[in-house]
Amino acid sequence: MTTQKKVRLLTYAFILIMLFGACRRSGSESTENRMDTNGPVTLARVDLDLDAIKERGTLRAIVENSSTGFFIYKGRPMGFEHDLLDLFAKSIGVELEIVVTKSIDEAFNLLDSGKGDILAYALTITKERKKRAAFTHSYYSTRQVLVQRMPDNWRSMKRDDIDKGLIREVVDLAGKEVFVRKSSSYSRRLENLSDEIGSDILVIDVDSAETEQLIHMVSEGEIPMTVADETVALVNASYYPNIDVKTPISFPQNIAWAVRPNSTELLSTLNNWIDSVKKEPTANVIYNRYFKYRRKANMLARSDYSSMGGEKISPFDDLIREAADTLRWDWLLLASQIYQESKFDTDIVSWAGAVGLMQVVPETGSRFGATDLTDPKQNIRAGMGYLLHLDELWSKTITDPEERIKFVLASYNVGLGHVVDARDLAQKYGRDPLKWEGNVEYFLERKSDPEIYQDEVVKSGYCRGDEPVNYVREILNRYEQYKQFIAV
Repeated sequence: MTTQKKVRLLTYAFILIMLFGACRRSGSESTENRMDTNGPVTLARVDLDLDAIKERGTLRAIVENSSTGFFIYKGRPMGFEHDLLDLFAKSIGVELEIVVTKSIDEAFNLLDSGKGDILAYALTITKERKKRAAFTHSYYSTRQVLVQRMPDNWRSMKRDDIDKGLIREVVDLAGKEVFVRKSSSYSRRLENLSDEIGSDILVIDVDSAETEQLIHMVSEGEIPMTVADETVALVNASYYPNIDVKTPISFPQNIAWAVRPNSTELLSTLNNWIDSVKKEPTANVIYNRYFKYRRKANMLARSDYSSMGGEKISPFDDLIREAADTLRWDWLLLASQIYQESKFDTDIVSWAGAVGLMQVVPETGSRFGATDLTDPKQNIRAGMGYLLHLDELWSKTITDPEERIKFVLASYNVGLGHVVDARDLAQKYGRDPLKWEGNVEYFLERKSDPEIYQDEVVKSGYCRGDEPVNYVREILNRYEQYKQFIAV
């Protein structure tokens, strides 16, 4: 049985339990804002604004794994929310750090606690949510639509006959079961709709289930219907031709990101950036990539090499796993490095003559037994051999394996001599020569400064030290993303 089928069966079993044991709600107060009868519950929030984010060097964005929010395809982070977040992070000079969660309640808790800085869930702006978080300016608007399954023989039916078998008027939702994500704006909208039509809609809140997972279950006939934003629904309709998404249940609603209410500088900077980027062609290009060209985006998101559709990163996963075992590394870390080097392109050649997946120069390839560096097996074996050599050298002084990985990666990128210089500079100027971040990294990044590379302890001279520093940082950040989705 495939992992996808197991997940589907477990989710369905959970929903069956809810059907027979959970409360079916209609018109009751939503739990999304943790409200009592006297108003909003006071939430403890950290005091962490833009200056602290810049000092930390990373922007922590809370997202969901979806075909429009965030997913990984062949090792590359993608998604509408991700691409916008990445642009914003670059605009303020920090790295993007992704935090993934399925639960909206958990997402708000992560924001409140400071484990995330931006809640980038494509949130509908509601009065109740505004009591809990500060919303940015809207970056697009969309309607909520009903997602329902076509009749079994819909392909042989006329359009009018298909429509007769579907809900086209919201009053016909009376007495019907609609499964929605817990704490979503869809739940609240259905509750309000129950009041508007004067009849109960049986709203089934599903915990820890993403909207796209519920859409899949509608397509499979496991649940009768759900609700989604029209943009997301249309993307999924291009993948599931047997679902209908033509019945709106709301007027257009503004979609935005959220931050902590006390992150005033971050909110102001975000709003200025959103207002600016909406006027530029880049925003339309990103929007069209995921929402206009829906079929292509969905093919990527659902492929075997996507965090949405499978558990593979590249066609070379088996080779990477084998090499990682020899290195005693997590294979996802080695995969992240190979993506950094070549994006899994076996034929790529750098300006310096480095070839293939691990960008091995011919001299190094020959040293470790590779005669054809475009051959994935030989290339990875040669790259692994060089990594082992570097690990052996650094193990003489760096005993912590996790710390040593940073020195090894930097040496692989820029050469052993430059990293040794940075270590010696750290030793000379009172920093820890056995620690990377803020210590050896600090001096390596400054090796383009004459005062640094002309220091008497420096043996390898000038280098653009920001490149290996960013190299290490990006590999480790991507590795953390991989670990959230891909099985070890």
